[in-house]
Amino acid sequence: MNTQAMSQMEELLQSPAALLVPALGEAIEGTVLSADRREVRIDIRGVMTGVVRGRELFAESDEFRTLKTGDTVEATVIDMENENGELELSFRYAGNRKAWEKLREAFTKGENAEVIVKDANKGGLLVTLGHIRGFLPVSQLSPDNYPRVSGGDKQKILEKLKTFVGQKFHVRVLDVNEDDEKLIVSEKALWEEKQQSKLTQYKVGSMIEGEVTALADFGAFVKFDALEGLVHISEIGWQRIDHPKDILKVGEVIKAEIIGIEGSKIFLSMKKLVADPWRDVEKKYAIGSTVEGKILKVNPFGFFVELDPDIHGLAHVSELSSKPVKDIESIGKEGDVLTFKIVSIEPKEHRLGLSLKALGAPANV
Repeated sequence: MNTQAMSQMEELLQSPAALLVPALGEAIEGTVLSADRREVRIDIRGVMTGVVRGRELFAESDEFRTLKTGDTVEATVIDMENENGELELSFRYAGNRKAWEKLREAFTKGENAEVIVKDANKGGLLVTLGHIRGFLPVSQLSPDNYPRVSGGDKQKILEKLKTFVGQKFHVRVLDVNEDDEKLIVSEKALWEEKQQSKLTQYKVGSMIEGEVTALADFGAFVKFDALEGLVHISEIGWQRIDHPKDILKVGEVIKAEIIGIEGSKIFLSMKKLVADPWRDVEKKYAIGSTVEGKILKVNPFGFFVELDPDIHGLAHVSELSSKPVKDIESIGKEGDVLTFKIVSIEPKEHRLGLSLKALGAPANV
């Protein structure tokens, strides 16, 4: 800091114009005197000159990139006097503040924004909105991008999320806090908004035709008319189903009935479109009759048995032998076809009881 510059500042502070001299850390407005890649010189209130240079030129807001002489600009005082007797200013602080102000405004107004995915972790996507870093939780992804992974394998979920790096997402700001430098965004919020507008065309009882987009342990996701619904595993068919993939495949077109709407969630049923085979079960089967059945699944408590594609029964472990069963698979394995006696039929509960013991269970148990 040279002596001449010092005297200029001291003289200014002792003059009536001292009231116009900004304080350290103050955000001020000025007029651009000149601008190039290396520095921007700014007239401050007609009483002094400020300069922005070096790393202080780089701001979170893009408005500083195209400055020209005569533009009004905001900067923050970071040094009252540099080696040339000028105010040392920064766009970084002012730009950062403006960027967060815009985010707060977008949050308040519920405006849409565009983010770029920079990285991913097991919880979601690390994004940038302009120059501000934010987070898009996996729970806030739209159904189109949600990583539906069988068994919820975290590593596979992460691998799926990593494929989004470099992509742009349209989102809604969910939470913004400059003090904590927290920005949370949601893609799902926009999707739900579109869902709601489309949903007005449908109601419980409406029939739909759609494409199976994903299969999970608990059911099948079906896309129709830009909407997506879930067919729970219990609503796929009247028979017992271990996994939706045993009945359906991704890309298959199916028909279903809307059985529930909760907010943006749509619940579908395929079996509602098919007559309940259990209504006439007593016309096909009778208590006391013998039938052949294929063991579909072996559990510690018994066999699940297919009598026909629609009617399945249970041979409880207590009905497999007159003796205690130590090794259930010594009696039957999955895929075996055995002869059973029907011991109970409950059409309303969709239950049919089978017994080997009533026929004389094998002794090798």
